[in-house]
Amino acid sequence: MNFALILLVLTVITGILYAVDILKFRKLRAASDKQPPWVEWGADFFPVILIVFVLRSFLFEPFKIPSGSMIPTLLVGDFILVNKYTYGIRLPVINTKIIDINQPQRGDVMVFRYPEDPSLDYIKRVVGLPGDTVAYQNKQLSINGKPVEMKRIGDYLHSERLYYSEQYTEMLGEVEHRILNDTDAPDFVPGVSAFPYRENCTYNASGVICKVPDGHYFMMGDNRDNSRDSRAWGFVPEANIVGKAFFIWLNFSDFSRIGAFR
Repeated sequence: MNFALILLVLTVITGILYAVDILKFRKLRAASDKQPPWVEWGADFFPVILIVFVLRSFLFEPFKIPSGSMIPTLLVGDFILVNKYTYGIRLPVINTKIIDINQPQRGDVMVFRYPEDPSLDYIKRVVGLPGDTVAYQNKQLSINGKPVEMKRIGDYLHSERLYYSEQYTEMLGEVEHRILNDTDAPDFVPGVSAFPYRENCTYNASGVICKVPDGHYFMMGDNRDNSRDSRAWGFVPEANIVGKAFFIWLNFSDFSRIGAFR
């Protein structure tokens, strides 16, 4: 379902009804007259729908975490807010950037349209910027030949399946975050697609090495062995960017999660 398109259509329809009522029919009605149904159920909703449309299209959009690929940073069931303007102002529905503001940085948690099916929104962490060489070999991330700093911390317990993953802190740019690795998971990348710029990547038994094309980004989940990401389906074009995730505003299973995102 293209909610942005539905919201745009509703805004246009109720806006037309609102304008017609204001410019013509409201002047003809006596103050004691009851509003006709098309005003009560159409025109009167325009201001509310317009506010929702502007907020969701240009400022903030809610997003629910559907999978465990970003554990431990984000959990299944977290409701987050996505900043729609931090990477530039885009026209709704067609997602065309009209005002450039900032560029994604390494370490950002970004929502984007899934390259293999743009009707789906995905969320991962920005690992590689345009022009970077990203290597993930033997579960060690390197960027432009320099290993990314990692520090081992206590194991992470997956409460839903009762098993432990090795947990590390990792430093990407100015962002320190946690990642998970499973010791029994293979180093190689399974299920690799025939994605655009596939020739920029080299696969081996230890993992993958990719040169990020201009105008694209390399994304990875924090739950490294349980995330299908740029290692398998390729690079995210700049045109697919939705916004930057920045705040957990609700989790029905754990209210302490509110505001926990970092």
